[in-house]
Amino acid sequence: MKLTIRRPDDMHLHLRDGMIMHRVVGASAADFGRAIIMPNLVPPVTTGEAALAYRKRILDALPESSSFQPLMTVYLTDDTDPSEIRDSIDRGSIAAVKLYPAGATTNSDNGVTDVARIRDVLSVLAETGTPLCVHGEVTDPGVDIFDRESVFIETVLEKIRSWEPRLRVVIEHVTTAEGVGYVRDNRPFVAATITVHHLILNRSDLFRGGIRPHYYCLPIAKRERHRLAVLEAATSGDDGFFLGTDSAPHLASSKECPVGCAGIYSAPVALPCLAHVFESAGALDRLESFASLQGCAFYGLPPDSNRIALEKSAEPLPSDRRVSVGDDWIVEFDPGFDLYWQVAGQVSEQNG
Repeated sequence: MKLTIRRPDDMHLHLRDGMIMHRVVGASAADFGRAIIMPNLVPPVTTGEAALAYRKRILDALPESSSFQPLMTVYLTDDTDPSEIRDSIDRGSIAAVKLYPAGATTNSDNGVTDVARIRDVLSVLAETGTPLCVHGEVTDPGVDIFDRESVFIETVLEKIRSWEPRLRVVIEHVTTAEGVGYVRDNRPFVAATITVHHLILNRSDLFRGGIRPHYYCLPIAKRERHRLAVLEAATSGDDGFFLGTDSAPHLASSKECPVGCAGIYSAPVALPCLAHVFESAGALDRLESFASLQGCAFYGLPPDSNRIALEKSAEPLPSDRRVSVGDDWIVEFDPGFDLYWQVAGQVSEQNG
């Protein structure tokens, strides 16, 4: 069986920097035409100038023949200057702005402590139509980790949208039935990315046969009813939902330790996993829309002019795949089932 679709976009991608970036960027560039690049480096990417410098490092790490386009973002802090954001938008330096609540996830300590501090920035985004990408979790230690997304929507996102109802918001890596419902109730100004791993994992998978550090991510996988709600949203054809892998590489030594990092490196197997999931749901005919059309439409971009072929093989991909980084390695996402779908290559528009 073979499936040909428009070359997909990854609307939520971590590439890190330095040696790790050089080892992982090729996997995304091989399968995706564009990606919204996350700015949570150390130090974070907080200005348009820094975003352009990071973009250059990414482009320099690509193979010469690659047409991959990194779409840059900046990281909001309590002290972000609205005029800097406006200038970055006007110059075309950034495609979106990222809101991390301080302490919510990897490298978010410099994030926003109170959204009232960025109210003028939000006005600039609403005026220019620039998306605000949110890591939608509260950080109050009194809130159960499995409830952090729904509480964020109720207490933070609703406040933001009461100030700026025409603000275009992307709830990154939505994981709950409440999040799915909120998107559907607030179209067309609110959309959500969905990851590969949240389509596959529920919270029981974190502990199946023992603690699984390479399944630990933030937002954390939820109950099965939430996974099913996210799966239904992804496969429904609803244009409020689109692919953002949230592929987030970490060295194994930083995952397999007493206090392991949150993040799942899924880029190399993202499309094979999606083909499996959509086929199992009887929705292969909607995979292209989810992965290749709905995200770029929300961001006001044309669909990629090339196509990519996926083929179902008689033999599965090798399991236990990893990427060496010096004396360490990065473990690729293992969905827990055999992957028979594989990327067969790109085909040009005239041949597609």
